[in-house]
Amino acid sequence: MRALAAVAVFVVVIAAFLAWRARPRVDPVVPPGLDPAAADAALTGGPGSTGKRAGGVPAAGGPAAGAPAAPGVTPSAVVVAVGGKVRKPGLVELPPGARVADALRAAGGAGPGVDVAPLNLARKVTDGELIMVGVTPPPGAAPTAAAGAAAPGQPGAGLVNLNTATLAELDTLPGVGPVLAQRILDARDAQGGFKAVSDLRNVSGIGASRYEQLKDLVTV
Repeated sequence: MRALAAVAVFVVVIAAFLAWRARPRVDPVVPPGLDPAAADAALTGGPGSTGKRAGGVPAAGGPAAGAPAAPGVTPSAVVVAVGGKVRKPGLVELPPGARVADALRAAGGAGPGVDVAPLNLARKVTDGELIMVGVTPPPGAAPTAAAGAAAPGQPGAGLVNLNTATLAELDTLPGVGPVLAQRILDARDAQGGFKAVSDLRNVSGIGASRYEQLKDLVTV
C-alpha cells in the first residue's frame, strides 16, 4: 500500500510539472531588421529609449510624436489700478478679457457698506485703467490711462444721448446690461425717439432707483 501511494504521489507531481511546462507563454516579437537591444530598451523604457514603442507608437508617459513642448509663456496680462474704498487698493494683474468684477475681487472686494452699483461690473477692463470704488475721481481725472478719457457712463465722461447711442454705449451705463440696453433701443424705436430723459421710466426694467442712477448720465 505504501508503495502504491508513493507511486501515485510521484505520478501527480510529474503531471503537475508537465502541466506547468505546457502553460501558454507570451514572447516579444521583434520586427525584422530592428536591433533586439534597441527594441528591448524601447519596450522597457531603459537607457537609449526614445519614449516610443516599436512601430513609432508613443510609450505610456512619453511625449507624443511631433507634439511641441509647453512654451511656458502666458498671454500678456492686464494691469489696472483699483482705488477708493476697497480692502487692498493698488495695482492688480488680470488675465486678458477680465472685467471690472474681476478687478474688484482681486483688490479684496469693496469695503463694508460700499455701494458698487454705479460700477458696470460686466465691463471689460483695459491695461492702465484706474477704477475708483465708492468715491468720485477728481475733476479731469482719466479713469482709463490708455484712452485718456473716461468711458461712457463713468464719472468725467460726456452724457450718453439716448436717441443716438448704440447698444454698446448703453451697456456701459451703470446697472444697464445688454438685455436692458436692447429694451431701451426697442422703446426708442417704438416711440420714434425719446422726448425727455424721464421717458426712461416707461422702459421695462427701469424702476425709480435705477432711473435716479441714470438720469444725470444721459441726455436726449
